[in-house]
Amino acid sequence: MRKLDTREPDFSARLHELHDWDANNDPAVEGRVREILTAVREQGDRAVLAYTRRFDGLDLQEAAALEIPPAQWDAALASLSPMDREALLLAADRVRGYHQRQRMETWTFTEADGTVLGQRVLPLSRVGIYVPGGKAAYPSSVLMNAIPAQVAGVPEIIMTVPTPQGQINPWVLAAAAVCGVSRMFTIGGAQAVAALAYGTASIPAVDKIVGPGNIYVATAKRMVFGRVGIDMIAGPSEILVISDGSAAPEWLAWDLLSQAEHDELAQSILIGWDDAHLEAVIGAVERALGELDRAPIARKSWADRGAVIRVRDRAEACAIANGIAPEHLELAVADPEDWLPEIENAGAIFMGIHTCEALGDYLAGPNHVLPTGGSARFSSALGVYDFVKRSSLIYASPAGAGTLGAIAERLATAEGLTAHARSAACRGKAHR
Repeated sequence: MRKLDTREPDFSARLHELHDWDANNDPAVEGRVREILTAVREQGDRAVLAYTRRFDGLDLQEAAALEIPPAQWDAALASLSPMDREALLLAADRVRGYHQRQRMETWTFTEADGTVLGQRVLPLSRVGIYVPGGKAAYPSSVLMNAIPAQVAGVPEIIMTVPTPQGQINPWVLAAAAVCGVSRMFTIGGAQAVAALAYGTASIPAVDKIVGPGNIYVATAKRMVFGRVGIDMIAGPSEILVISDGSAAPEWLAWDLLSQAEHDELAQSILIGWDDAHLEAVIGAVERALGELDRAPIARKSWADRGAVIRVRDRAEACAIANGIAPEHLELAVADPEDWLPEIENAGAIFMGIHTCEALGDYLAGPNHVLPTGGSARFSSALGVYDFVKRSSLIYASPAGAGTLGAIAERLATAEGLTAHARSAACRGKAHR
């Protein structure tokens, strides 16, 4: 864990070193991913089966065995205890209720001469959601990726999830059963992205791929962009906590470790100006590490990527937070609403000492698929708007064709585009 202080002369350089880091830029990984993409594009199911055998230890003889049937999802849901099932359904209902407020509608308006302009909103036809497996299984990722697509009206949602050695997490299957997934395949890694992007005889090609994954998944998504849409290039998890000293150090320790336990490359940062409080949180983190099931992962993350930044005041805290543009920002302060005008860049903002980031991961309602690596400067959480396409509507009235056509003719002539000018003029002159 690094300690930084804005009063130190080398602070800017150390902050830059802390933040200027790209987990998804590895030429060796790019080369391996390119080979996988090419193999799946050219060999289809045969390549998918080969990579599933190689990376996940599943020796399947037929591509049909890659698909997990809906009856298995329903059985997994039924197998949960009543309290677990209720928790999953409540989370799904809250996520669905939040995203229903994001629905976009088709609209038009009519100008004085009868010309009609507008925008038509339609759902994508088919989307693919990638759900991580391996180190951990995330039913919450199923909810967060599938439900906005369902709310948007996407008719077909294809899900892929790696199942190493054939281990299928019942929570992941149960989550698929409650949130509108159409089909599910037991594949992961770059080969899953390739199958979704190019399609195979057994796995349908999609229009867009969403969902987080490891560096191979992120690299594959970047490489297939253009062939299909993608949500974002997600990096390791991040949390930045600004504390005024009013929260219990133990609370903040768990908040910081909630991201550190995801991945060795995850980043947890604490910012404050009360020296005693900062030291108390550091001590609480060290004690809490001994209680984690994933302690080796969290300990390495905290040691290699964690940081505590001592600032002079609130203004410096906000400026640093805006520069980092974290995935998750906790305002562990009194009157957090008063801070919002000073916060410009964050994937999600958790306000007040009682609002832990974990609520957002599971059931608060907003999406937990968020921009990482500073991309909150220009991108936003996954939402319903990521699963629709918008078409402009232009319906020129006879009078509008005359008035607008004359202006378009002049502008096209200025650009030296004769066909444009004639196209606008011929209709316009007919109605002048």
